[in-house]
Amino acid sequence: MSLEAQFPDAPFLDVANPAFSLRSEPVRQARAQSWYARTPYGLAVLRHQEMGQLLTHKSLIQGSHAWPALNGVTEGVFANWWNRSILVTEGDDHWRLRKLVNPAFSPKVVKALMPEFERIANDLADGFIDRGSCDFMAEFADPYAARVLCLLLGLPEREAPFILRTSATMGLALGVNFPNLVSEIEAATVELGDYISEVLKARETDPGEDILSIMVQAREEGDRLSHEELWNLALMLAFAGVDTTRNQLGLGMSMFAAHPAQWQALAADPSLDMVAATEVMRMRPTITWVSREAIKDFEYGGITIPKGTVLHLYSESAGTDPQVMGEAAFDITAKRARNFGFGGGVHHCLGNLVARNDMAVAYRVLSARMGAPVVGEGARWLADSGNTGPISLPITFSAR
Repeated sequence: MSLEAQFPDAPFLDVANPAFSLRSEPVRQARAQSWYARTPYGLAVLRHQEMGQLLTHKSLIQGSHAWPALNGVTEGVFANWWNRSILVTEGDDHWRLRKLVNPAFSPKVVKALMPEFERIANDLADGFIDRGSCDFMAEFADPYAARVLCLLLGLPEREAPFILRTSATMGLALGVNFPNLVSEIEAATVELGDYISEVLKARETDPGEDILSIMVQAREEGDRLSHEELWNLALMLAFAGVDTTRNQLGLGMSMFAAHPAQWQALAADPSLDMVAATEVMRMRPTITWVSREAIKDFEYGGITIPKGTVLHLYSESAGTDPQVMGEAAFDITAKRARNFGFGGGVHHCLGNLVARNDMAVAYRVLSARMGAPVVGEGARWLADSGNTGPISLPITFSAR
């Protein structure tokens, strides 16, 4: 039975259309009318309370495994890797991987990296501060995310352009244009995957102190990651670590450009850097939805959700839900209810501590060195659904 027949009174959102924005008035109207809506991909969850509850509901599993198939991609290197990744494993297999990998993302490890995050941010800023303008994506967000990833994996920073190019192309798989870009995504997955294989060979024979080496050496009561598990995890790190960070930084800069007083507030009080990173993700998350799938029929919120139904839980819609957040605009000084930019439950993002800190450092360093940004002409954007962000973001500013 179709979703239209099952839920005839639910609003419909045409989110598969690249021109559709998840921040548009139809989404706001649907959220006011109902906690859920129909989409070409399944059900959308629009409100904060329901998103928080459904992220951890026992009748749901991670639904991202269905994304390639929903786009007609059922085979190939990308789909095969995706369907074996930690993102879509469940139960004991998932817990085992998380236990083995967690030491690589401990607060101690991340804290030791902070001076290096600052070094990279200042080095990149040196290239454009005196000019008073830059393409923020090309000159800061893209190289910053790639160089940080190289730092995490113990790679020479000269590899950053390669990591950026291949991971960004793979990242197109998480947008609504995925079906039109399969060949490019496949080629990038092969290229980056082959590179990761060579890096792992080196780490397994001669480990260092980087996160990848910690993963290679990780043990839990005699258990350790297999070579295939390491490869899957390392490729996920390279893929997700660059693409989400660069997009989120660009989205954050666009938010500060629209709210210059908030940029000045951060410059005046650098201790707000972590709150700023969190507030950006509440208002403008690069991952616009989190997926779940029903493993059985269950009752929730006054409806029956059939087994196999895919639910997309909309991060921005939940993060701006007036029932919980009021009408509050972007404000890094305000205390907020939790937002779900990093997901939740057993599939809460493993690298969230790294991501929060490297973004916080970037905003803090830049706000200390430049006045409020102004977005100029020529900005280009990915579709405002799936994974989103700027492709190009020209800005002007005054040097402090």
